[in-house]
Amino acid sequence: MKNITERFLQALENQLAEISGNGETLTGQYKASILICKKAMSKLKNYMASYAFESTEEEIHFFKTVKPQFYSKYIYYINIYNYHMQKPAGNERIQTDYIHMHQHEIKTFFDHNRAFYAYYRSGMTQLDQAYYTRGGFDVHLELEDFEEDEQYSTSHDYKLSKIIANERFQDYLNLEMAKLHTGITDWKIFLPFKLPNWTAAKVDAVELIYALKASGAINNGNIDIAELITLWETIFQVDLKESYHKFTDITNRKKEIPVFLNKLTNALLRWITDKMGL
Repeated sequence: MKNITERFLQALENQLAEISGNGETLTGQYKASILICKKAMSKLKNYMASYAFESTEEEIHFFKTVKPQFYSKYIYYINIYNYHMQKPAGNERIQTDYIHMHQHEIKTFFDHNRAFYAYYRSGMTQLDQAYYTRGGFDVHLELEDFEEDEQYSTSHDYKLSKIIANERFQDYLNLEMAKLHTGITDWKIFLPFKLPNWTAAKVDAVELIYALKASGAINNGNIDIAELITLWETIFQVDLKESYHKFTDITNRKKEIPVFLNKLTNALLRWITDKMGL
């Protein structure tokens, strides 16, 4: 299961990264992202319909870790899309009230699920079997967060997806509020230094970005490839709009796949040898 679901997730993130750089409007990008997530969720569900978990631990892993990665993205992009589609025209006060309304809704959700949110944030595991295995809940008590498929739902996997999505949406709203109050959309002017330029090849940047994602070096891996690419483009002032195609080129290499990573390793070893006199 692990290899297949990881491939599904990688494909999803690759497609989302491609959408983020296709030149469409924001609402167009978010609408396309929703459709991509929906197709990925469907593909995952169809695969799992014929899969039998090998152990309780594997079932917990799927409903606690795998499924929420897909569903949280779907919920997040729906939130962002609706935010922009329903955003009212008007002065700063109207815009502020609109953002506050969404922030209040998120706070209400977290307050309503305070015990489970604390469980999730603390990293506890003692209730995982109750939360993330099937058949352990009353459908009628969980209608709000129930997917209506007892073979593909637990009492808390969808709720966890909403928590992850709402945390991301909360960060987005905070950024929107900061832009509104400062009137500045380009945060780079606040930096006390000039942003550096990426001087290696673009394909090298893509190789490094995917390695950082795969290793869990940033946010323990809980960051989309699209976000990493946008961050890289912003900091290093480089256009990586064809990142997915470049990554495909990397995977199709015949002799050596991690060319740039190996180059970095050799460069570091030479540097250590020269500087330390080894």
